[in-house]
Amino acid sequence: MRSPAAWDYKRVVAVAFVVGVFMDVLDVTIVNVALPTIGSRFGASDTGLEWVVTAYLLSLAVWIPASGWLGDRVGTKRVFLTALALFTLGSALCGLAQSIEQLIAFRVAQGVGGGMLVPVGQSMLYRAFPPNERARASAVLSIPSVLGPAMGPVLGGIITTHTSWRWIFLINIPFGLFAFVFSARYLREHREPTAGEFDRGGFLLSAAAFGSLLFGLAEVPRRGWTAPITVGPVVAGLALMALLVVFESKQIAPMLAFRLFRDRMFRVGNVVGLFGMGAFVGSMFVLPLYLQRLRGLSPQTSGLSTFTQALGFIAVSRTVGKLYLRVGPRRMIASGLLMSGLINLSFLAVGVDTDLWWIRLIMFGRGMCLPLLFIPLQASSFARISPSDTGRGSSLFSTQRQVSSALGVAVLGAVLFTTLKTKTVAAVASGVSGRALQEIQLDAYHQAFLWVAILYFVGAAVALLIRDADAANTMAQPAAQPAAQPTPMKTQEAT
Repeated sequence: MRSPAAWDYKRVVAVAFVVGVFMDVLDVTIVNVALPTIGSRFGASDTGLEWVVTAYLLSLAVWIPASGWLGDRVGTKRVFLTALALFTLGSALCGLAQSIEQLIAFRVAQGVGGGMLVPVGQSMLYRAFPPNERARASAVLSIPSVLGPAMGPVLGGIITTHTSWRWIFLINIPFGLFAFVFSARYLREHREPTAGEFDRGGFLLSAAAFGSLLFGLAEVPRRGWTAPITVGPVVAGLALMALLVVFESKQIAPMLAFRLFRDRMFRVGNVVGLFGMGAFVGSMFVLPLYLQRLRGLSPQTSGLSTFTQALGFIAVSRTVGKLYLRVGPRRMIASGLLMSGLINLSFLAVGVDTDLWWIRLIMFGRGMCLPLLFIPLQASSFARISPSDTGRGSSLFSTQRQVSSALGVAVLGAVLFTTLKTKTVAAVASGVSGRALQEIQLDAYHQAFLWVAILYFVGAAVALLIRDADAANTMAQPAAQPAAQPTPMKTQEAT
């Protein structure tokens, strides 16, 4: 086998990206499993434990929008290495934390690194892979985004059961060190001469807008939509976002280039991602609650029951990558969302004692549908974005994914907990308990699963607005177009 030095540079970027994204995505779900144990170790309140998650979320909200400009100005390799170093160091410090306050502070450092990893890595990918190779590349590169959430609960359950909770964070160190050394040795530096000066106003407005919005959405599942701590930040975040759009439209070199949404493929791709990612992440929030809270399964058993989703994804991803060149994004994305919605309706038939193999079968079927969404979406959304705009486009796309994830959890969490509270209070007041109470509570989970399907169906309807012609350069056969370049999008900005 050839050494990395002899590899095609695309493979080098792919390895660095996959390892970095896997660490970032895995961290989100693996930490949640350990929160009860961490609370017991430090004697932390529920509020303190919430901030272990919220601090990381807010740190992401600040640095994801800025990552595109940083990569263009400072250099993608330098920023990617800095992100890896901060994430790995933050993980080590989290594992060594001696109090809940220290843990929260170190999670902020982790979030700074995590916020830059994906957008900068994605911009490197889109520059390394010509448009007509992105579908096949996405078949491999999308796997960590699905494998991470699937493995998180399993690893989290095993670690917290058999070792110390500190290994939840320390497990990132060997991956981080490998990715850092590999990236430092083999990645190439890239800067954009049109990056411009630091957009201080855009940075502050985006940090306030997305930070406020994501904080409010994070409170929705527990507090509901009408609580002041939810309404205030969400309304403030939306107002600041409107102000941010107006402000950035007047900048010569804005941090967030909202003008990219003038391109139809990029615009529709982001809207489709809003519903598709929201449904995917929201369902991964609801399902473990059904398995663990309602049915009383351990995190480890729950994780093993949902892990088949990743196996389904891997089973068909390569086929989808090849099929994309002939079918195009419109039909594949719409059918993937439609079938995901239909398969999720199967959860309306699950009960308190449904065999876990039936759950695993449904999850495997869901996994087989997801490549039809994520692979074409990743391949086509940047089809008409020029190389010089790729960094800023990746920041917008990553910001959308983060907001989509928070919104999906907020909507489904609100549906689940509001219905669960109403039905539980009424049942207990009527003297219902035990198995009968579980059956009543089951209806709340069914309603949440129904909303997962609805989000997928709405996304499928939006996907019909995609025009394959807008992504034509991503569908060309590699043999006929070995070095295709993105078609620059016309803008009104001076370069």
